[in-house]
Amino acid sequence: MTSSTQDERWGARLWGALTVLCAVVFLDALDVSMVGVALPSIQADLGMSTSSLQWVVSGYVLGYGGLLLLGGRTADLLGRRRVFLSALAVFAVASLLGGLMSDGTLLIAARFVKGVSAAFTAPAALSIITTTFAEGPARNRALSIFTACGASGFSLGLVLSGLLTEIGWRWTFFMPVPVAIIALAAGARLLDRGEERGEGGHDLLGAATITAAMLLLVFAVVEAPKVSVVRTVLSLAGAAALIGLFVWLERRVRHPLVRLGILRSAPLVRANIGLVILFGSYVGFQFVAMQYFQNLLGWSALETALAFLPSGLLVAVSSTKMGGFADRFGTARLIVVGSVALLAGYAMFLRVDLHPELLTMVLPGMVLLGIAFALSFPSLNIQATAGVDDEEQGLASGLLNTSGQVGGAVVLAIVTAVLTSGADGGDPIARFRAAIVVSAGFALVGLAVALTGLRFRRQPVEAREEPVLEMV
Repeated sequence: MTSSTQDERWGARLWGALTVLCAVVFLDALDVSMVGVALPSIQADLGMSTSSLQWVVSGYVLGYGGLLLLGGRTADLLGRRRVFLSALAVFAVASLLGGLMSDGTLLIAARFVKGVSAAFTAPAALSIITTTFAEGPARNRALSIFTACGASGFSLGLVLSGLLTEIGWRWTFFMPVPVAIIALAAGARLLDRGEERGEGGHDLLGAATITAAMLLLVFAVVEAPKVSVVRTVLSLAGAAALIGLFVWLERRVRHPLVRLGILRSAPLVRANIGLVILFGSYVGFQFVAMQYFQNLLGWSALETALAFLPSGLLVAVSSTKMGGFADRFGTARLIVVGSVALLAGYAMFLRVDLHPELLTMVLPGMVLLGIAFALSFPSLNIQATAGVDDEEQGLASGLLNTSGQVGGAVVLAIVTAVLTSGADGGDPIARFRAAIVVSAGFALVGLAVALTGLRFRRQPVEAREEPVLEMV
């Protein structure tokens, strides 16, 4: 496989390699969402407190969000195939050990290691695709399939977790193991061995600084609902100081971890902001919906999981079409339409009450959210990597994935604070609506950012034509 792949008719080997990469991003996304439904069973079995239980989720986010930039740059420098396969092997071992753990602290440690491994597999996989398929229709088609698998894994993970938890929560850890082993064996055979490696040295100080900054930032927002305001402000100030130090270092080192000039690309910056909004607002909404369906309405874990099924199926079914849509309409238009659907989906759930209508609130809302992900998620990935040199594809991928993970942590912390405010009294429905308003507010900001990617070019007066919409 080479970056000159142009033929619309892909061979069996190329399809096989893409399938391996899609399987792994599906597992990464699955792991983010699948453990959520199993948390009550984990808590009862291992005797974990509520405060320690959240770290089963947050430990993964810390490892994933904190090391994504390092993972992306490492893939560029050491070889994407090598980094991808090594991290996938670690993922499989950590999954197996997580399912065997009988101690909460060790389980959290296994989740952290899984997050770290995903921080290397995700950007490596995305950069393998962007350096294998030539920019244009071939890459757009491959990226649409790849990103749809990630979105489907996140959505369908909820349903699968509901089914597996009925058997036992440990199966949510064991299930990815055989898939990861098969993907590892297939990847070793199908992925290109002759890839070129990026030039330059390792910016170890920059890597340590930005990793510490991301870890502290994610830690601060995750812990914010449980600690004092002073501690949260100090943690955020520390993260900001480390980011400032990182920028100072990157301007002076010979081989920077992040070439700051890459941020001059307006489409790349918009794509990163867009994923902060898309993934962040949805993670917050999902948390609220889980609490609403199970704790307030008394739905079972499986019933709750099935409520999310329409959005997951919609994303999965539309996967092969998104590349063609991007070719025809451009990513900027698709992101705008997806942003409108995201905002409309959250608006549907502002009508929550004790007797929700499945056909007029839950189903339409989930379908709109599915449309939003189907249109926006592939388009944001295409937009973030378009025009980026091959040797920096891992960096661009790492930046994009970091944006999504940090966005998820930040918005979830805000939503949780709103939802738990006045938890000992007051109207619970009002608190659920207020929490959904947070997600809707972020979606509105996302729509405003997406609209900046469009501009109007007016034809000469004598042509007497309507303004033509262009993407920038």
